[in-house]
Formats: sequence, structure tokens, C-alpha cells
Amino acid sequence: MAPAVNYNERRSAVDILLMHYTGMDDGPMAQKWLCMEESQVSCHYIVHEDGRIVQMVAEDKRAWHAGAGSWQGREDVNSRSIGIEIVNGGHEFGHPDFPQAQIEAVTALSLDILSRHAIAPRNVLAHSDIAPGRKRDPGEKFPWRELHQAGIGHWVEPVAVSGGRFMAPGDEGPPVRALQEMLSLYGYGVPLDGRFGLETGQVVTAFQRHFRPQKVDGIADASSIETLHRLLAALPGDTPTA
Repeated sequence: MAPAVNYNERRSAVDILLMHYTGMDDGPMAQKWLCMEESQVSCHYIVHEDGRIVQMVAEDKRAWHAGAGSWQGREDVNSRSIGIEIVNGGHEFGHPDFPQAQIEAVTALSLDILSRHAIAPRNVLAHSDIAPGRKRDPGEKFPWRELHQAGIGHWVEPVAVSGGRFMAPGDEGPPVRALQEMLSLYGYGVPLDGRFGLETGQVVTAFQRHFRPQKVDGIADASSIETLHRLLAALPGDTPTA
């Protein structure tokens, strides 16, 4: 264990498992930063590229990993979540692939966490899901499908990218409002104003990074919209795992 110093008491029960990438040049540097008071950040676990898992904050404490954001209309995600930092340079360092040993470790750790906390599949999230205007991690290369096959998270096969109607920045009207309502129903914090503005585009981008990673462009094309429909249709069986 490498104890972090930036944490405090939780204000609510855990119902989110949140995935991050470290976004730094190497793992030792990231781990050191997460332990420093001046960083004002921390996490519960860091998973190195070789699969080594280091706990930094006890699960019953509120680690400072999520920052400002929301899910299902509730803020203070730090109080509700357990945060896993995955060593990866991220978009700033070429967004490298995640080594298989690392993903196997993340999978085992996640299953262990889910066995002890009442976290519904759709609440296994990317940092970008809860803060789409600020964050891109763990990015479109993170293997959500593989984790789902192991029993972690919510997933449907994304609809193939093709042509057809789409919604983009500047559009407005009932179809945009319907898209916003669907994204909000799933859990995203999005305006419900019928206008495809900056915030809506950021949420669509975050959705694509997680659920339709083949093309991440912030355009609500037919593939993105139908994939969202399928995810919502699959929600009735979405019950906590513990």
C-alpha cells in the first residue's frame, strides 16, 4: 500500500466504480503525484502496466479522484465512488494501448470491488462520463467490451457506423431534445433545452468514447443514437451486483 493523504469522510454510500487513466509519462511519477498533498488528488487504487495493484486510500474513505461532475442528477461523485487509476499516458502521450496484464488486473480488482458494494452495471463509468466537459479518460481504447464479458459494467454491441440522418452543433428542435432526454435518462448530465450546443456535443463525445469508440466526433449519427436506444432498452435488468 502507498497511502495517499488527500481524502476525507464519505457523505453517501458507494454506488459508482470510476475508471481513469493517469495521463502522465510513467507509473512511478503518477503514483508519487497521487500521494502528494500539493496535488490535491488521490485514488483508491492504481494499476500499473505490469498488473501490479497498489491501494492508496481505504474504500470506506472519500478519495479525491473525480472532481466536479455528476451522474444521474447527483453531484459529489467522490462520495459515491471508488476510483481506479490505470497507468497510461493518455491522449497527451499518444494514448497507448492498455497491456493485457494490466487489463486482467483491472478486471480482477473490479470484480472484487463489485462483490462488496452495491454498484449497478451502468454505474461502472469512465471519468469522461461524469465530467464530459473536462475529461477524456480512460479513453476510447479502454476495453469496455472485455470487462463486460467478465461481468463488469453495462454494454451492448455498438451499431455499425454508416450514413443517414444525424444531429450536430447548431441543430435545435424536438429531435435534439429527445436525444438529450435519452442521454439524461441513461445518467449523463446534459442540458434539456433542445439545442445542440457545446455541452451536448461534449456529452455525445463522452458517450461515444465509452459505447461507440469506432468513431469519436461528437456528432449524433444514426449509429450513436441507435446504440443509445439499445443501452436504454437493456436497462430493466440493470440491478446492483451486491
